[in-house]
Amino acid sequence: MSEREFDELVSDALDEIPEELTREMSNVVILVEPMHPEGPGLLGLYEGIALTERTSEYGGFLPDTITIYRDAILGICRTRDEVREQVRITVIHEVAHHFGIDDDWLHEHGWA
Repeated sequence: MSEREFDELVSDALDEIPEELTREMSNVVILVEPMHPEGPGLLGLYEGIALTERTSEYGGFLPDTITIYRDAILGICRTRDEVREQVRITVIHEVAHHFGIDDDWLHEHGWA
């Protein structure tokens, strides 16, 4: 799968998130990278201050980042449909962290 095709899957997954949620996403950027340098099995990563943890003193921060790791996802999937579903799960999982939802809740509800 080409980088462009993968990027389109990430975009498609973001389009599935309800507009009322995407409107609330604040100061966050979505990136696609080949692989996390220290965790080659990591599929995605949210780095930043979750919306639920921001106070009135929040301001002047660099954007939060959600990184989706292309090669890690491609390495565990055998078909295009598997890639599409894994990208969808990973994007939603990381966006959920931006909203302050933790891994335990995500695992319990099938978004791991």
